Amino acid sequence: MGLLPFFSGFRALGIGLVVCMSTHGQLLMTGTGGMVRLFGTDFAVLELKEPRKDLPCEVTPTKTAQVGFDLKFHGGYEVSVPMRELSGSENLLTIIFRVAPLEKTNEPVYFIQRVKVPEIDDDAKGEASFYGSFDIGEGKYKVDWLMRDRTERVCSSYWDVDANLPDRDSQMALAIGAGNILQSDTEYFRQEPPVERAGDATTVKILLNYAPQNPRSSAMRPVDTSALVSILRNISRDPRVTRFSLTAFCMQEQKVFYRQENAEKIDFPALGEALAKIQLGRVNAAALADKKSDVTFLTNLIRSELGKGEHPDAFIFAGPKVMLEHNIESEALKEIGSLDAPVFYMNYNLFPQATPWRDTIGNAVKYFKGMEFTISRPRDLWASTTEVVNRIVKSRSGRNVQNANEH
Repeated sequence: MGLLPFFSGFRALGIGLVVCMSTHGQLLMTGTGGMVRLFGTDFAVLELKEPRKDLPCEVTPTKTAQVGFDLKFHGGYEVSVPMRELSGSENLLTIIFRVAPLEKTNEPVYFIQRVKVPEIDDDAKGEASFYGSFDIGEGKYKVDWLMRDRTERVCSSYWDVDANLPDRDSQMALAIGAGNILQSDTEYFRQEPPVERAGDATTVKILLNYAPQNPRSSAMRPVDTSALVSILRNISRDPRVTRFSLTAFCMQEQKVFYRQENAEKIDFPALGEALAKIQLGRVNAAALADKKSDVTFLTNLIRSELGKGEHPDAFIFAGPKVMLEHNIESEALKEIGSLDAPVFYMNYNLFPQATPWRDTIGNAVKYFKGMEFTISRPRDLWASTTEVVNRIVKSRSGRNVQNANEH
């Protein structure tokens, strides 16, 4: 079958399957000179824009894109196929779709993925379901989508996507510019692009509790990982912050997993590698025998990290609530002495109404006259990061003026 060339860039599509199927690796389908090549029949189906169900399937698209904690709009779809339509020897589903800004429909971005279907019994019941996603900036978009099997049966669908911030969030700085279309980023710990920093050295020390929202969970959910890493990314992207120290720990394991001292940027790949070693639900025998081991761990951590004699411009705690049976004793906090820098707590809490009271870390932050911010939605993350950095810069400027007057 002939190949039809046309201009654009092809992006890979991340797909997760509910049933037991396997996907080939993500494919970047490009030709020379930035040209994309498709089978002529595929191109014809996309251009015709008439829904087809030669291959029976139900497509549930995301027509109103939502902003995630990564401050990106997420579009996508879920598709289901009756198992009986996939019965027989191994099959291969090829999904191709394109996304284009409504005002520039002649400049689409193309996505492709192949899904390998195992042998399925003829009398199989139920449905096979999977999903696809892509990231977009603000705006309106058109999506032309098709899926075909090895016998060239086709299912196709077409829809519009709106990605717009409500008026109350119009000042939010998003991670993708308006009208842009990108592959969904499933690598949480990829390195950040370089940031042109401000001239003055402003340093922060971050203490990250890398733990799930539910303290009884035995795994980190994607939404938890995305939120916690996004807190770090939003702080690291602010050009006014020039130096970073980071201590990542897990309250469930009562262990520090990563430290980075006074660096020009947060090393996200190294952080991800260290955090991959966390095994939630495992506590050593000594900790189980000591009913106060959790508060002892947290006490020692805060005492060592805040009392090191370092002089950052701010201390920032980040993570989900830590509801311990005992609070940190004030005498232990007194040993740290007074802090020259402000203390903040960016508390990741999806359901603040369920636990409205202050947690153990929050009580310690209050002792140092710090500020606590609850992060339940993406706009909370953007607003709290902006407020925290504004206060850090203001506090640093005030100390500089005071030091100048003293000399």
